Amino acid sequence: MSWISRMNEAIDYIECHLMDEVDYAEAARVACCSVYHFQRMFSFIAEVPLGEYVRRRRLTLAAFELQHQDIKIVDLALKYGYDSPEAFTRAFSSLHGVTPTAARKVGTTLKAYPKIAFHISIKGAVEMNYRMVELKPFRIVGISERVNTENAFSIIPQIWDNARSQGVFEELWNIRQEGHEVGGILGICANGEFGENEEFDYILAITSEHEPREGMVKFEYPASTWAVFDAPGHPGGIQEIWKRLYTEWVPSSSYDLAYLPAIENYLPPEEGRNELWVPVVAKKEATRD
Repeated sequence: MSWISRMNEAIDYIECHLMDEVDYAEAARVACCSVYHFQRMFSFIAEVPLGEYVRRRRLTLAAFELQHQDIKIVDLALKYGYDSPEAFTRAFSSLHGVTPTAARKVGTTLKAYPKIAFHISIKGAVEMNYRMVELKPFRIVGISERVNTENAFSIIPQIWDNARSQGVFEELWNIRQEGHEVGGILGICANGEFGENEEFDYILAITSEHEPREGMVKFEYPASTWAVFDAPGHPGGIQEIWKRLYTEWVPSSSYDLAYLPAIENYLPPEEGRNELWVPVVAKKEATRD
């Protein structure tokens, strides 16, 4: 089954559960990737967070019902997962610009967000510089902080700023494994379930053979195949590669994303570039659990 087909099946799953709990882990299983990758992939492609898409779809369907059915607002609130009519009214008014009561009136302007569908889009022939690397098992050591996926883009820069001011980079550099191919300061999104929930552990780390000191964590990577992408050294360069990974490389390559945390490898400034290390498996090896 193609990557596009799997993503559309995941959207079908979400649509079937808009009136009850949407299990992001199950949607990711349908798409054959971790929740972390699924949520990031969705956000980069749809340009809206997955949680916001679900909210908009629910409130779109609620508006349809208000205009075509004689349903109580309290029943509609419970149907679409809101704890109270007041919470539902606030969310509805924020999206549509009118209250649920006003939405019943003929001629009221409302917003509709249709079901999303994924398609392959042919873009300009701009190269992506990458190489395939086979790595033996290795260890990373660093500091870890729990992050909500929806807020990651604002929280992670703060983690880096705090680490810089507290001298964490110097401490990590002193215990680095010299000569290792993944040789910079590393940003890693991981947790015990490899992204099977809406939060993840963001690890600021270094490849190291040392055991972590108190207050630090370690993560042992098994032998794996990696796709390694060059990224511009300027701020945002890694994010540009992430977007192109999800929208261009994964759909057209012979690989799927493995159930292991990817690594953002930030090299010394004189390198003028950084790297994104993505663990992958051949498509024929990628199966659903």
